[in-house]
Amino acid sequence: MQAVLDTIIDSKQRDTRLMWALCVASVVVYINLYLMQGMLPLIAEHFSVSGSRATLILSVTSFSLAFSLLLYAVLSDRIGRHTPIIMSLWVLALSNLLLIWVPDFNGLVLVRLLQGALLAAVPAIAMAYFKEQLSPSTMLKAAGIYIMANSIGGIVGRLLGGVMSQFFSWQESMWLLFLVTLAGVALTSYLLPSGADANAVSHLQSAPKSTSKRVRLMQDFHGFSHHLIDPQMRLVYAIGGLTFMMMVNQFSFIQLHLMAAPYEWSRFQATLIFLCYSSGTMASYFTAKWLVRFGLHKLYLWSWCLMLCGSLLTLFDTTLTICVGFLMTACGFFLTHSCCNSFVAMRASRDRAKATSLYLCCYYLGAAMGGPYLMLFWHGAEWQGVVMGSLTLLALIALGIARLHYHQTQNHRALV
Repeated sequence: MQAVLDTIIDSKQRDTRLMWALCVASVVVYINLYLMQGMLPLIAEHFSVSGSRATLILSVTSFSLAFSLLLYAVLSDRIGRHTPIIMSLWVLALSNLLLIWVPDFNGLVLVRLLQGALLAAVPAIAMAYFKEQLSPSTMLKAAGIYIMANSIGGIVGRLLGGVMSQFFSWQESMWLLFLVTLAGVALTSYLLPSGADANAVSHLQSAPKSTSKRVRLMQDFHGFSHHLIDPQMRLVYAIGGLTFMMMVNQFSFIQLHLMAAPYEWSRFQATLIFLCYSSGTMASYFTAKWLVRFGLHKLYLWSWCLMLCGSLLTLFDTTLTICVGFLMTACGFFLTHSCCNSFVAMRASRDRAKATSLYLCCYYLGAAMGGPYLMLFWHGAEWQGVVMGSLTLLALIALGIARLHYHQTQNHRALV
């Protein structure tokens, strides 16, 4: 009896350590991903580039992150979940040393391309890791805390970048980033159970030894293509990508707007706009209940209306309307993102890690393309132009939501 109790206690301790290890890793990842968004004024000044060109830093990181997600989805199936996470995080910490002595803006772009590939490991693997190791009830709790960790990491990273931009030089800021990352990676390595993913690779050990690399590659290809040929999956991938394309880059350009006349906010004050993310954090927490109560289509429509009204409200161009507008936009975005995540998880009956990776790939590709896209509108009419570009994206999102509802209705009628 005592042996059984000890086993249960050990299992709970391992579950708890796994949950908190991946949450700490998530905070580290999103601090490193979004810190540069809060440092755009310092980047522009230190590397002698325009503020709008500095926004490309976020785009290049998101670009390499997007495609690396697909690689990690395959790699973690081959060698397990633990090793790719730990190795990528340690290399990420060391790569921050390169940022201290990077000579020019082009060098910064190259380092951030590398870091984007390293940042992809945790978001690509975390949910599959949870699903394999935790009971369904524990996984729901872990997933909720993990999503909150994503949001917290994004907010902390942007605000920390604002503090650095205001009070520290570039070299001092990068030393601080290195130390923060190093501490987070060390804590993750300590907490993450080293043998936790034994089950994740058990299927590889039982697989026929004669399976060739070509056959495995074809299996991976068919796993991805299975989801890409599904029209409903394609629409959800597009909705998520277009939504993130608009929202995350709006936050970049509003900083430039708030630092110009008549506001003339300081570098740190401009990053306080990222506190509007808190409305999205709260919305994502309640999304699961709202999905059950109201259904997917209604939540998509409500979130689209929030993003539309929020974007238009900022055109009144006062501090109050800008803050309220971004609270509405962030809430609408996180509702959409949570709906897309839930749809992908429910729709995927096989190759779930690949389905999630494809969604996140489109999601971050949207962020990468949104910077150059909205920059054209910024150069033409500054913030009013950014809103105009956002309305075009919202029109495409509305079309995607309508088409998705049409497909679901047709499927329902076919079943009846």
